[in-house]
Amino acid sequence: MLCDVCSAREAVVYQRHSGRALCFKCFREDLLRRVSAEVRYYRLFTPNDRILIAVSGGKDSFVLLDLIKDIHRSELIGIAIIDEGIEGYDRLSQAKWAIDMAEKFGMEVYITSFKDSIGFTLTELIEMAEKRGIRITPCTLCGIIKRRILNRLARHEHFDRVITAHNLNDEVQTIVMDILRLDLARLVQLHPLSPLLSSNFVRRVKPLRRIFEYEVTQYAFLSGFKFQEEDCPYIKALPSLRARIRSRMFEMEGIKPSYPLNIIEWHDRVVKKILSRWDLKMPELPLCPLCGEPMSYGRKYCALCELLMKLGVSAPQAGHKAKV
Repeated sequence: MLCDVCSAREAVVYQRHSGRALCFKCFREDLLRRVSAEVRYYRLFTPNDRILIAVSGGKDSFVLLDLIKDIHRSELIGIAIIDEGIEGYDRLSQAKWAIDMAEKFGMEVYITSFKDSIGFTLTELIEMAEKRGIRITPCTLCGIIKRRILNRLARHEHFDRVITAHNLNDEVQTIVMDILRLDLARLVQLHPLSPLLSSNFVRRVKPLRRIFEYEVTQYAFLSGFKFQEEDCPYIKALPSLRARIRSRMFEMEGIKPSYPLNIIEWHDRVVKKILSRWDLKMPELPLCPLCGEPMSYGRKYCALCELLMKLGVSAPQAGHKAKV
């Protein structure tokens, strides 16, 4: 079967949501066009911005880095690799391809870890939680710490944006979670035009937020990306709400392939109206007295310090270390 766009090359990808069969060249051009359009429409970053790309070593970060290097100057790109310290799981080996790509195109490389940043590995923290009977999913704990490390690293190294590889399915899962929790504030904050509530935050943006997960997987496979042979051992432990929603989403996407795109378009449209009609100017977020980072209104300590104290850490580290 020939490509529906160029009619010159063999089709290798079937886009379920568009009904088109595409060759790899036209498929890649389609992804680049959509990512570039998202960046321009919401001004996710400008041509002169220094951007820090969070790299996990998986397919999503591979696709993000491979596309972004074609639409932004390499000398303005840095990559951040965070070693969670998960027993039996080698993050740095998984991300070696990213280090090689960064060196090839002249990008800055930052490598840090949970141990360097907060004094404990994720495995140690999970064991501490289990001993104290604190029920928290490893994914939730990991997410809180990673966001803190990325923001601190970007701020200290003077980056203008933090770029993450969340795809369309990831974003829709978060939208559904916030709806189920009746959390309007988080729904608003998820929008690319949401207000930045602290001068200590570096804006975090998601150029792949309209790219389907199946497209990310197919692009990585067709590009010769070597998929991880082992998953994070915590991925099946204490299944999170996100994991349950993700499972349901795949079922619904099989029935109506375009439905994730419909949901994010609805979200963007509704929140854009809210942002244009309401005066959402909020005061600067207060700073945590322990670590000096922004915390939510009405809290005594930030979520991370509060959690660490529950785990028995009396003086959470506020330092920042990164190897370049």
